Amino acid sequence: MKFILLLSILDAAAAFTSPFRPTTIITTTKHPNDDHRLYSTYDTDYSETTLIDIDEEAPRDIPSMEAWSYEMGAQRTDGFALTTDDGGYNVYAMTNVDLPTGSPILTIPEHMILSSNKAMAELRTSDMSEAEKIVKSVNAESEFRHYYLMLKLLVEYEKGIESPWYQWMNSLPRYYTNAASMTPFCCLCLPSLMRKLTVQERGYLQRLGVSSIKMVPYLNEDTKYDVDLCTWVYQIVYTRSFETADGDLKIVPLADMFNHGAYPEVESSYDEEGNYYAYTTYDVPAGSPLRMSYGDPTNPSFLFARYGFLDESTEATFCKIIPEHINKDMEELGYAHNRMLFYKDGNVSEEVWDILLFQHVSSTKIGDKRALMEAHRSGDYTTKQMLHEKYYENTSAMLLEHLESFLEQLEKLSSKAGERQRDLGDHPRLPLILAHNEFVKQTFLAVRMQNFGY
Repeated sequence: MKFILLLSILDAAAAFTSPFRPTTIITTTKHPNDDHRLYSTYDTDYSETTLIDIDEEAPRDIPSMEAWSYEMGAQRTDGFALTTDDGGYNVYAMTNVDLPTGSPILTIPEHMILSSNKAMAELRTSDMSEAEKIVKSVNAESEFRHYYLMLKLLVEYEKGIESPWYQWMNSLPRYYTNAASMTPFCCLCLPSLMRKLTVQERGYLQRLGVSSIKMVPYLNEDTKYDVDLCTWVYQIVYTRSFETADGDLKIVPLADMFNHGAYPEVESSYDEEGNYYAYTTYDVPAGSPLRMSYGDPTNPSFLFARYGFLDESTEATFCKIIPEHINKDMEELGYAHNRMLFYKDGNVSEEVWDILLFQHVSSTKIGDKRALMEAHRSGDYTTKQMLHEKYYENTSAMLLEHLESFLEQLEKLSSKAGERQRDLGDHPRLPLILAHNEFVKQTFLAVRMQNFGY
């Protein structure tokens, strides 16, 4: 099917159009009377620019990136457009025309694509042993693919306008709202799972930052010790690269403008030569965003921690039940963040009830614990249901206690964040943290109402 689909995309080349070549540059200033303003009124001039300005308020030059992508051989369908709702912080892809299911959207040639495999082949030289030793010493060897993509970006950054990717890099965000960008105080305003994910993400940044990059022999001294620059390339790699079936990490310019969607309009594939293709997954009406999936939509906390946005379109979220010890029986019963779910309509997933029952009988009724596991393994729904009914009073009390305690925790955390909102200059991510906490709160309140009537 894949090969047939790719052939159909190639046969549909007539559907592609060349982008116009704007000479203006995007601004990061929101205009209250023009929410869809994309370009400023001054021309791009690279004659005086050698290195990219990575200040958080630096403008994103989208028009030059579009012109560059055309010159590099990218093709896009008629109606494909880049737009913004916030003055340029978030620029995303949309369609201005109706696109039927299976329509080709983008073709990006292999030479435009940045990949960890190519970066490691180019940059993993024999004199990198000291830098790699530091990465290994902090148990970050699993992040070597990201690390070498970061180094590739730093090498290209040093080339300035001589880099083949200069226009693309100059179109990228400088301001981020994910875990790696948060202040220590922001972390204190997050509930337990989100705080854990934030610590993990910030840990990746610390391990792959200046401490290891300073040992890279082919970077100049200013680059090695520039914390803001190393953080910026970290953000690019961790928010814009996606793993392919062969384990490579790839960043696809122009395609990296697809936002996340719980029900994505876009699916991606690669041919044997490494060229990238994007096509629609269903009929997409004109005026719609073109989105791909960044990960499990039932785990908005991860999406927030890694990418810095709150996906309120998701139907469910992890229930936040985090036992001290998770054994194999619990995993067999379905303990996983994408299965232990609270739904926005107030329903609770079967796995949540199974884990609550398992926790109760494990401490009081070993015989019923054995019966539960045997019934689960054999598919004996009747016995499982009987056990659930037998201990419903206990498991429902456990559920209510969890709901109440977590809601109380959320209230305290949001109160702490709210008190510091006047300090947005120091903690600009607080409004998004408050929105995250409110989203979780409303889901928990719906579960309480559905199951306990208040």
